[in-house]
Amino acid sequence: MPEAWALVLPNESNMTPTTDILIIEDDAIMREALAEWLEGAGYCVRKAADGTAGLAAVKFAAPGLVVTDIHMPGTSGAMVIAELKQQYPEIPVIAISCLFNSGHGMDADAAIALGAARALAKPFKRGELLRVVAALLESPAR
Repeated sequence: MPEAWALVLPNESNMTPTTDILIIEDDAIMREALAEWLEGAGYCVRKAADGTAGLAAVKFAAPGLVVTDIHMPGTSGAMVIAELKQQYPEIPVIAISCLFNSGHGMDADAAIALGAARALAKPFKRGELLRVVAALLESPAR
């Protein structure tokens, strides 16, 4: 096998090669940025462009964690969280939105009440996301 094809193992002690994170985000630029940040930290990442595709991806193979935008056309992030909490309560969910703390739409507290483990208001920094992801993945009681 050529060296370029060698398996790159996660670079942090709390991760295993099977740590799989699903990003559900309708904004392509944000979706790719999140994927880059998480892949750069050693996580395996799958991406979905909307809530319907995200739920299908979970049914295909349950991830270790889901990061979902709240405000998306079609199946919203709130609907995704509700479905995941009902069908896959063991999967921690991070809700993200630019409307948290804006007084419009669902706020962070409502996302957590619905079942999200954490909520991050956009824009957030790479380090903030990685700290939350690491904390949720190493926590036995999610």
